[in-house]
Amino acid sequence: MQPLRLTLKGFRGIRDGLGLDEITLDLERLADGAELIAIAGPNGSGKSTIMDNLVPYLGLQSRASMPATGGFSYYEHVYLPESLKDLTWAHEGRCYRSQIVIRVSGRRRTEAFLHMLDDGGRWSPVTLEDGTISDGRVETYTRCVESICGSAETFFTSVFAAQGKRQLSTYRNAEIKTLLADLLGQEEIQALGQKAAETARLLKAGLATLRQELAAVDAEDQHLEAARRKLDGAGDRVSAADRAKRSTQSALEAAQTGHARVVVEREQSRATDARRAQLMAERQSNLAGAAQAQSALDVQERAEHQRLERLDQRVANRLQQERSRRQALTQSRQRCLAALAEAGAVRRAERRLPLAQRVQALLGARTLACREQVHQLTQCQGAVRLAEQRAAAIERDAGRAALKAEELARRFGLTGEVPCAGTDLQGRCKLLADAREAQTLIPNAQAQVARLVSEKSEVQRELIDARRRCGALAGAPHALARAEVREAVARERANRLSVVRSKAQACAQAQATLVEIEQELQALGLQASEGAAAETIDERAERQQIAAARKAIEAQRGQQARQTEAALARLDQALATLPPAFDEQQAARAARALGAAKEALAAAERAMLTAVRESQQLEEVSKQSARLGERRESLRARCARVEDELGNWNLFARCMSNDGLIALAIDDAGPALSALANDLLLACYGPRFTVSIRTLLETAKGEQKEGFDIVVHDGDTGDSKSVGMMSGGERTLVELCLTRAIALYLARNTGRRYTTLFTDEADGALDPQRKRMFMAMKREVLRLGGYEREYFISQTPELTAMADAVIDVDALKADACDVDRGVSMA
Repeated sequence: MQPLRLTLKGFRGIRDGLGLDEITLDLERLADGAELIAIAGPNGSGKSTIMDNLVPYLGLQSRASMPATGGFSYYEHVYLPESLKDLTWAHEGRCYRSQIVIRVSGRRRTEAFLHMLDDGGRWSPVTLEDGTISDGRVETYTRCVESICGSAETFFTSVFAAQGKRQLSTYRNAEIKTLLADLLGQEEIQALGQKAAETARLLKAGLATLRQELAAVDAEDQHLEAARRKLDGAGDRVSAADRAKRSTQSALEAAQTGHARVVVEREQSRATDARRAQLMAERQSNLAGAAQAQSALDVQERAEHQRLERLDQRVANRLQQERSRRQALTQSRQRCLAALAEAGAVRRAERRLPLAQRVQALLGARTLACREQVHQLTQCQGAVRLAEQRAAAIERDAGRAALKAEELARRFGLTGEVPCAGTDLQGRCKLLADAREAQTLIPNAQAQVARLVSEKSEVQRELIDARRRCGALAGAPHALARAEVREAVARERANRLSVVRSKAQACAQAQATLVEIEQELQALGLQASEGAAAETIDERAERQQIAAARKAIEAQRGQQARQTEAALARLDQALATLPPAFDEQQAARAARALGAAKEALAAAERAMLTAVRESQQLEEVSKQSARLGERRESLRARCARVEDELGNWNLFARCMSNDGLIALAIDDAGPALSALANDLLLACYGPRFTVSIRTLLETAKGEQKEGFDIVVHDGDTGDSKSVGMMSGGERTLVELCLTRAIALYLARNTGRRYTTLFTDEADGALDPQRKRMFMAMKREVLRLGGYEREYFISQTPELTAMADAVIDVDALKADACDVDRGVSMA
């Protein structure tokens, strides 16, 4: 991109700096083949306004908050109701014209037009391949300009160095990678990544909706399952209710027949009731006498039975004591056997413990030795630091001593130059007295210098020896860590063996106890085999007495029973000859049975209706559950498909992101960018600084993470540090070289070539020598990149004088009609 002609109307910077409402620059005539073109003038004269408008992009870059059109608004920088920027420029053999009209009267509005000069010499609106036409809207103008010249971020990072431009070292990881991706032409990958991320976002939202719908289906299914469980068995209940209804109908008919029969029988039973009452009274009297006799025999029987129970209890208590003792001995025997089961491990621990303790002692000694080496390493490092401090102090003292010796020599040299030397005035001449005093001090100064040189050599030898000892002990911390780990393992093994060995006494005691228990168990077993559970003689005699007494009681009971049975048989025979008595309860039962049968039939009919209704409800619930199951399976299948696709799209979006393929592309381009920047540094500033680009940074934990850093190696000090840690002037040098290296990389590798560079007061932090190197770097960039020219602004007259052509804005202010008066060829 090369500016040819610029017209500005209504810009505050031009009005405030030059006092003009409108200015026109014929840059093609002013440049006239010059490579370096300086725009000169005092502060506030509108230089940056002119520089910012030499490019077709919207905005004033030196006043924008970000390197793109989104961080700027024209309305604060124009004052006429209708302001204009008219720029004619060339790019890749084509001529273009940018016209930007800013209206601030009434409703604010900005129109931007981009035209191209065709082969017939006519201006026509720019039309892109996708059909976009520059129709005056800012959006279409921006798309057309970026389609021709590339994105604004790329242009203002590599080609246009605006005043107060944000340095690369201040960019965050995502920002610098987005910028470098645009520089490397990764727009298609970025677009794919953005589309993949948007697709993943939409899939995630759809998946959440599907999961909510599936949860609603599950809740509805649980509700239907609860209803189905409640109605389960409704068909069986219908059949059972039908059978119950038929059964209750039969029962009602039977109850009605029985009730009629009972009513007839009650009327026929009145005659025999008196005779039956008499016989029953006699029979009751016999039963009472028999019951009284039986009661007396029962008392005797209970007394003998209680004696027998007490005897059985005594025998059972004796047997229970023997069983309890045997059980206690068995449990003690099991505990002893459990303790003896560890005897083998105890013996092994007794054999291995001494060896483990010796190993622990040896490893402890080794750990102490390693700690001593680490202590020696610390002392050596302290000695190195002390020697370095002494060397620095000696250097300072040596410098002061050398300066003092030179001063004394200069003062002594005045002896032959003083006019009063050899005259009568030399005794009173203060200069000669000072020179003679210097003569007496020179030997001491020279001796001090020699002494400091000797001390410096001695300190250097001590420093070398201390560093050698530090190198020999460099592995001591690692060896100490390894020795401490091995010592801890040995200590744990010795402690474990010591714990096992402590069980030896318990095993011996268990062996002795086991012998005693076995003997006692054998004795108890012998007693049991000899009939220890049999009764004693006294117990056997008492049992025989009880049996004889109970036998006599049984005999009396039998005799009494036979007498009672004979009397009752006679009375029962008389009662048997009588017709059976009518049972009034039978009539009541028949009446109750009839009422119950009627109620049972009504209940059966109600149960039948309920069962039929539940059966119909169960059938409907089953149909709903089947439909819901089909819907749930469909939703689950859709969720599974969406989850699979979501994983694929997330992976694809990450691969297409700044930390994926774009990071790999940046890694591939990093060496080339570094090489170009180092070539510029070497050609202009010498071999002191070299740069490298890193996209993987080390965290505090020693892990690798995605990032971005520009590391500068200082050849004079041998140190490497981030560009952000350098001084302001050094950082400016490195940043400028790296920025121009990006422009060279674009020209060589991406096919995006600009013929003109722009720099606005980038040399402010440089010293005079670095400023001259800065100009040499500009010419080297023009040579390496094949650029035709560079417009730059500098407040350093020496740099302005080194330009091939100078545009003096003061001359433009003096004569607005003849802009050529503001141009002087260098």
